[in-house]
Amino acid sequence: MSLKDRISNLDSKGESGVLLDAKVEDLHCFTKELFSLVRVNTSISWKQSRMQWLREGDANSKKFHGIMSTRKRRNATPFFLVNGVLVEGVDNVRGVVFSHFSNHFQGVSVDRTTVEALNFRKLNHREGVGLIKPFSMEEVKAAVWDCDNYTCPGHNGISFGFIKKIGKF
Repeated sequence: MSLKDRISNLDSKGESGVLLDAKVEDLHCFTKELFSLVRVNTSISWKQSRMQWLREGDANSKKFHGIMSTRKRRNATPFFLVNGVLVEGVDNVRGVVFSHFSNHFQGVSVDRTTVEALNFRKLNHREGVGLIKPFSMEEVKAAVWDCDNYTCPGHNGISFGFIKKIGKF
């Protein structure tokens, strides 16, 4: 009987009833031995594949290098057309690219208005008091009924439709 069969047999006995301590110890030993054999098998398989690679070589290396060479040529930028002038050569192209991005990302001084320069409208005393006065239940109900049913006022996921259905206003 193989290790897998022994483990399967003990597992099924354990599911149907209680295993004795000796049987539980056997199950642990069988499982440990199975994992040890799996590790050995994995190691042997890796060594065999490595030996085969050393013996036969990599069959895809020529294709891989061809693909990479094509990609390198396609991604290369041998020249640029700048203001109607053709710029060629590695150093010249590098200089054009560098100057473009250094000019593009330079800080530009801009006159921006400040908050002090803005002219805000001020509230009179009556308007200011109206901001802190308590609100009535009718105002709350009107505000809730003006909202869309599928909108949630908070992070708890309770929508205005739910509040309208259970609300006692």
